[in-house]
Amino acid sequence: MSRLLHGGNLNAAKARFGGDNWIDLSAGLSPYAYPVPPLPDYAWQRLPEDDPALIKAACACYGAPQMLAVAGTQAAIQALPRLRAPCRVSIASPTYAEHAASWRAAGHTVQEVAWDALDAHLATSDVLIVCSPNNPTGEHTAPARLLGWAEHLAARGGWLIVDEAFADMVPSLSVAAHSGQNGLIVLRSVGKFFGLAGLRLGFVAAEAPLLERLASLIGPWSVSGPAQTIGCAALQDRDWQARMRVQLQADGQRLHQLLASYAIQSQGTALFRWWPAPDAEALHAHMARQQIWVRLFPQAARGIRLGLPPHEDAWHRLALALAAYRKDTQ
Repeated sequence: MSRLLHGGNLNAAKARFGGDNWIDLSAGLSPYAYPVPPLPDYAWQRLPEDDPALIKAACACYGAPQMLAVAGTQAAIQALPRLRAPCRVSIASPTYAEHAASWRAAGHTVQEVAWDALDAHLATSDVLIVCSPNNPTGEHTAPARLLGWAEHLAARGGWLIVDEAFADMVPSLSVAAHSGQNGLIVLRSVGKFFGLAGLRLGFVAAEAPLLERLASLIGPWSVSGPAQTIGCAALQDRDWQARMRVQLQADGQRLHQLLASYAIQSQGTALFRWWPAPDAEALHAHMARQQIWVRLFPQAARGIRLGLPPHEDAWHRLALALAAYRKDTQ
């Protein structure tokens, strides 16, 4: 499977455009990392056997009956297709490209379906994959609708996979509490909301037999000791989570308003904004020349995605870059 382009590839930006004063807004992650606690020696020295405290903290945080810790949800995205014989897979599109790539690589028949056409494809699909909220567009699907799809698919031995990597800001959108039912699989990420993408920690919520099969496929010691210790602390820290939701909501609204002031009508989540742009390549290159790295979507979701600036100087530089581009194109 060829490697796909993603945000966060700042080394590529530096190699192409030069400079050493970059602002990376390309990945849509929280700019506020959870404060990492001191790590005990055993986190480094012992083989990282599964920690029941981590699973307990994750289930309590996400409201799921049982979960499996994985080295980022990407690990689950690549492994889940290997648990089924070749089948028909429909994916709400545009969305995170690794879903389609992983199922195709495992020999499945994949069709990428517009959001408003999902119901029409339900009867002809064995697996349906939906990101809610979606990356990069921010679209979401009502939990009741998702649960109806899951029930319909499960009756035929099918799966509904709901990628909730960006759901931390709106817990009411989550269907993780229902993941004990047959055929529903929910993915959660610690990297986005907690600003800890480098930790490589995520969770899969599903019925216990499926989690056991997935754990056997992934193999032992897949989540590092430091990741387990830090993740456990972050998931249990409800006060920090509550404060961060307020902060990120305010920042997301600020970014939305900043873009609107330059006649950019965006959509997305509190963590990122996206808009379709016929001049996407030109705007991406302009930002790069200002050493601001944004995410270019050149194909299905043709447009630009911006994450939240991490500090006031970054907000100021972004505003100046947007003003300069608007002036140059008028």
